[in-house]
Amino acid sequence: MTPEAALAELEARADPERAAGAAAYHKASRRYLGVPNPVINDLTTAWRQVLDVPARVALAEALWKTDVHEARIAAAKLLTQARLRPDAAAWALIASWVPEFDAWAIADHACIAGQKRLVADPSRIDEVEAWTRADHMWTRRAALVITLPWTRQNHPKPADLAIRDRVLGWAGAYVDDPEWFIQKAVAWWLRDLSKHDPERTRAFLAEYGDRMKPFARKEAAKHLPA
Repeated sequence: MTPEAALAELEARADPERAAGAAAYHKASRRYLGVPNPVINDLTTAWRQVLDVPARVALAEALWKTDVHEARIAAAKLLTQARLRPDAAAWALIASWVPEFDAWAIADHACIAGQKRLVADPSRIDEVEAWTRADHMWTRRAALVITLPWTRQNHPKPADLAIRDRVLGWAGAYVDDPEWFIQKAVAWWLRDLSKHDPERTRAFLAEYGDRMKPFARKEAAKHLPA
């Protein structure tokens, strides 16, 4: 599967009307094909079946470089797999994309791929922590989105609790950030955490809630037990 062939498969499923709507919605200046996510998922599933890991990484890198919206999503989906060995090149590629994030859909798909690699090797959290100090808003946001798996454990091990508390520390440093997407990411992390660890969520809101934007504070507490 060459990059040219993969892009041609995406282009064959283009919908100009849908593409125009996507361009207006995402507001990032790039080419849009209007291919729905389920179709991209079917294509990338088929590609993964015929490509070994190095070939998947190479194809993902090439598709990302096209700067076509659906091709970048396909690049992320190619690497969204819990078991991926070896995965060092995949992680390095995903991390290299982060400074280029400029819209939530592509960023979220890439972060979902990154979540798998981070769970596979939690020591990579040290690299992610550096993102929290970036000037680039989407990089700061990615630090929370990529660590969402640590909100969803019902029986976390001590090492997982340490990561949970570490990320809550990052979120605490974000509460004064005026960027809507940062506030939304903090709220998202806390909302998901509240379903599995309401005590930590309540403690965070007791300490920082007054400094959060009202919409973010409300979203964070949405699923807290009464």
